[in-house]
Amino acid sequence: MDLIPTKVEFQEFAGKTRVDLASQPNFYEALHNHSTRGLKRVQVRDIQINLGKLCNQACNHCHVDAGPKRTEIMTWPTMLKIIDWCLVNKIKTVDITGGAPELNPNFRSLVDACLSLGAQVMSRSNLTIFFESGEEDLPDWYAERRIKLICSLPCYTKENLEAQRGKGVFDKSIRALQLLNELGYGSSPDLVLDLVYNPGGAFLPPPQQKLEQTYKTRLFEDFGIVFNNLYTLTNLPISRFRHYLERRGELSDYMNLLSDSFNPATIEGLMCRHIISVDWLGRIYDCDFNQMLDISAGWRKPRYLWDIHLSDLVNQKIALDSHCFGCTAGSGSSCTGSLA
Repeated sequence: MDLIPTKVEFQEFAGKTRVDLASQPNFYEALHNHSTRGLKRVQVRDIQINLGKLCNQACNHCHVDAGPKRTEIMTWPTMLKIIDWCLVNKIKTVDITGGAPELNPNFRSLVDACLSLGAQVMSRSNLTIFFESGEEDLPDWYAERRIKLICSLPCYTKENLEAQRGKGVFDKSIRALQLLNELGYGSSPDLVLDLVYNPGGAFLPPPQQKLEQTYKTRLFEDFGIVFNNLYTLTNLPISRFRHYLERRGELSDYMNLLSDSFNPATIEGLMCRHIISVDWLGRIYDCDFNQMLDISAGWRKPRYLWDIHLSDLVNQKIALDSHCFGCTAGSGSSCTGSLA
């Protein structure tokens, strides 16, 4: 199998939101310099389902371009097909994201259906969703089902967090974490509460373990908050964050930072090698970032999850582009934080 895409494949998926290899550092060359021709999927450990782009926030780093005015949301018939696929393929872990996935009117039904299959369910929440009308019972609902929560908290200080996410978000986020703690999240073994950090600008995250200790100290001392793990994520130069870089004239410098920081030790654990990403229409992608750039799995024609079997995904070519430097820079970046 040739793991390097042809010119035709690049042209097929060229679009206004793509970071073009012709004008950016070449990720395939970086891999080749470390004796790797390309990447293929080793196995699928998780299925990550993006329920759509509707969100109660519009953060300036959001790679989904999510916001309150977005209308793309997954329908219940699409969910039913995904649930059937998970049953047939004996999927053990379902990672649900958005937008704010809870705003999908069928979110709770999907979660319950996945739990009925015996799957572990992880939900990626922005925390402020708990204060939206009709969502006030979400903390209790999550706790009753023992859902693992992965919650975005870009900083432990009000000034830095609200620079990314908007005025008033910090206080709501802190109160949401306190509500979760009151239910046992962060302290009970079966109520896992993980937080996510991403930089506030064109720089790499600090070392994850050290930052986690700082988060734990500051959040506990300032607000009495406890949590399990901190994930550090690198901002990828796509969608809203790419536009932010372009407005500031920082895109080229940031791309050079990412490529100059390429770390081959991150390759083995890259999330694209172990997950399959599903969009709101049920189409499959190698990762959530490729999904936002509309680069289909393996550079192939768009395919729907229910048209393939889990075994079809193993050893398949992974679609890569220059934005992939974001996952291999420094300590690396994945859905579960740093890789090295």
